[in-house]
Amino acid sequence: MKPLHKLLLASILALGMTQTHAEVGVTDTSITLGMSAPFTGPNGLYGMQMREAITAHFDQLNKSGGINGRKLELITIDDGYETDRTLANTKTLIQDKQVFALMGYYGSTPTTEAMNKVFGPAKVPLIGTISGAGTLREPLASNPNSRYMFNIRASYADEAEAIVNQIIALGLKNIAVFYQNDGFGKSGLEGVTNALKRANLAPVAVGTVERNSLDVAKAAEAISKTNPQAVVMVTLYKPTAAFVKAMKQLGQFPMFLTLSPVGGEVLAQELGNDARGIGISQVVPYPWNDTIPIVKDYQRLLDKQKDKFSYYGLEGYITARLVAEALKKAGKDLSREKLVTTLEGMQNFDLGGFKLNYSPNSRQGSRYVELTVVGAGGKVIK
Repeated sequence: MKPLHKLLLASILALGMTQTHAEVGVTDTSITLGMSAPFTGPNGLYGMQMREAITAHFDQLNKSGGINGRKLELITIDDGYETDRTLANTKTLIQDKQVFALMGYYGSTPTTEAMNKVFGPAKVPLIGTISGAGTLREPLASNPNSRYMFNIRASYADEAEAIVNQIIALGLKNIAVFYQNDGFGKSGLEGVTNALKRANLAPVAVGTVERNSLDVAKAAEAISKTNPQAVVMVTLYKPTAAFVKAMKQLGQFPMFLTLSPVGGEVLAQELGNDARGIGISQVVPYPWNDTIPIVKDYQRLLDKQKDKFSYYGLEGYITARLVAEALKKAGKDLSREKLVTTLEGMQNFDLGGFKLNYSPNSRQGSRYVELTVVGAGGKVIK
């Protein structure tokens, strides 16, 4: 009886230890991650480019044994760039799919809402989102939910300042703003307005378009009346293309500039020759520059197929690399809180020519911004 009691006690203790150390989304052989992004609709290409790069890197890692003996599994759900669907998807990923962490979200308003209503209160980390909104970069003291949000890209304020500085350096002062009426557009508008204010300027006109809409006629008409020398567009590629065409039909040919979420390659495809000369701020390195180690790795991952290279793909790859490195550093005894503290300790962390900085008080990640322009044949050039 005594040996039986010892065996029973050992079994109970082992079960208790397993239950104590087990983390949602983590098994002895796998780590499950979740992603909500648009994979259909007018912005579906953005999500597909990100997902392709993320899954390609994870597949590469899994073939080599995964992270600390665990393979990475990614569950993706289409949200169509709609806030309600993003919230529902996030609940599904956390509650039903039981993911360990989230990654690669898209959009300001959907991600902010998800942070404050779903993954923040649930204390589930989200690493990387295609958004530069200030609402995702609030100090932890003012918004405890932001503790679980780890940004990678520069903010819209950073992009807006680089664009405005370039315009002013060219001696242009009559600057208008065309923006999307949502968190993304409003954050960009605020960034442009603040950058202009520092130069003692203000927008000469402001026009807007509703989210997922191409109704740009009123905005083009209002802005064209001021004969702007430059227009900063804080919109995605479909409304951006419609607006540029509308302005040219009204006889207006200002300098057009836009922020990175537009997706330079798809904008060029949408506009054709009308895209030439449009300036675009970028928050990751040039995807065709193989002298930068992380870009070279990305190109190799896609078998050097230049037609597949994209800014969204590279940003997805950077996100996947960061997630993998953080999981590796967090160690075998993995937990969400350990992942958070691991990321907080990744200061001046070099992924190969692209550095990230986090701390217990900062979730900014990067302030990298460079300006590009659409050249002949729709090619984005530095």
